[in-house]
Amino acid sequence: MSGQSPYKRVLLKISGESFGQSNESGIAPDALTHVAKEIANAASTGVQIAVVTGGGNIIRGADLAARLNIDQSTADYMGMLGTVMNGMALKESLEQLGQPARLMSAISLPALAESFIRKRALRHFEKGRVVILAAGTGNPFFTTDTCASLRATELNCDILLKATQVDGIYTSDPKKNPDATRYDRLSFSDAIEQQLGVMDLTAMSMCMEQKLPVIVFNYHETGNIRRVIEGEPIGTVVSNTGQDS
Repeated sequence: MSGQSPYKRVLLKISGESFGQSNESGIAPDALTHVAKEIANAASTGVQIAVVTGGGNIIRGADLAARLNIDQSTADYMGMLGTVMNGMALKESLEQLGQPARLMSAISLPALAESFIRKRALRHFEKGRVVILAAGTGNPFFTTDTCASLRATELNCDILLKATQVDGIYTSDPKKNPDATRYDRLSFSDAIEQQLGVMDLTAMSMCMEQKLPVIVFNYHETGNIRRVIEGEPIGTVVSNTGQDS
């Protein structure tokens, strides 16, 4: 480890939209390359990194259920497969950059990914591999944010890093309200009470119960994933007290 990071192990939650272009479905080569380079750069610090991938660039279960009039459970499982596709692409891109990685799935897909087993994931960390966690929790009705909270807790991560398209949490939508201000620090209880949309309530409640801090930051800016891992004060820190990370 470089000695610069306050963390030994982190979980990075990255949305499916990070792999695509705005208002388009699928995986965009430039977007994929950017994400992979950023993660590889962060991993070079020696910090152990788990990545939970979203799948919104390929399919959104809730939207699909409404549009096709199919059962929510079926649509959610289809959404899980979207996260696996993103995970496969990310693994390949990381390894092309020379960063070892393993893809682990919450649903059994032996031809595509290892099944998620906690002890095996910990062993991958020990060997310097980025662990990509796909298929959410493996259950319908749970978001990938909830998966991130669950896996971060299960894998004894020091912090959950939520990579977004904005540079933190604001009092209101900064795109709609030019007077919106960004929080440097925030408590889980305030985020829930003010309905700031950091994560879904299940994920937030788990982080609060497990005293797992969350940092919300902008992944677009080159070097930001490494910066946040090295402890630079970027984004918004959400914790039980709102005063420490």
